[in-house]
Amino acid sequence: MQTEKVVDHIVKWLSDYAAKAGMKGFTIGISGGIDSAVTSTLCAKTGLELLCLEMPIHQHAHQVGRAVNHIEWLQENFDKVSQEKINLTPVFDSFVSALPKVDEDSRFLTLANARARLRMTTLYYFAGLEKYLVAGTGNKVEDFGVGFYTKYGDGGVDLSPIADLLKSEVYEIARFLGINQETIDAAPTDGLWADNRSDEDQIGATYPELEWAMQMQDEGKTENDFSGRRKEVFLIFRKFNSANRHKMVPIPICEIPIELK
Repeated sequence: MQTEKVVDHIVKWLSDYAAKAGMKGFTIGISGGIDSAVTSTLCAKTGLELLCLEMPIHQHAHQVGRAVNHIEWLQENFDKVSQEKINLTPVFDSFVSALPKVDEDSRFLTLANARARLRMTTLYYFAGLEKYLVAGTGNKVEDFGVGFYTKYGDGGVDLSPIADLLKSEVYEIARFLGINQETIDAAPTDGLWADNRSDEDQIGATYPELEWAMQMQDEGKTENDFSGRRKEVFLIFRKFNSANRHKMVPIPICEIPIELK
């Protein structure tokens, strides 16, 4: 990958999109992870306004620490970068207390996704106030490989600057941009679980493995072409790709036959 040229291309694309939309800049949620770090830096490089939101919901201290350090690094290196910390923990707890009581196991994932949707709502609140675009942080493997994001949560954005980059390419760009090493070294996580589980814990495969499986599927391979760990990874990829297909295609529309109108 021609890293410098890719960076320049994305920055120009962001600038052009904001200009055509008549927007002043961008807002983004900073999680302490590699994707939000790279995306926010690319937005900052446009020279337009950038609002970084830190939105903890029962967040682990080390995730918050990385987010704070990255925002401080952005403000040291770029003009027009501002920040807001919005503690969503009381909002989330109030939301949970208002819901009917059900078996804890059955609502575990639903409440995790609710965290992402609260953050999306907060991002759009500030975006609407300031004429900003909400920048998405999903990469190609997560968005179009395994669909590992929350529909109308972190998937609810105005534009996706890094959605055509594999995870390995995101890391390459991070190193080129000089992103803090602690962020580069951190295990990828969506930050939605109290036990701080990583993406690999949830998916059962690493991102390099998922990239390989995605390439194999694109080449028309099937599980019968592999054995051992490779077959296991390929099946994991296929399972997530199939189950999350609804996130990767436009919302289905029931088209009414003309003779019924």
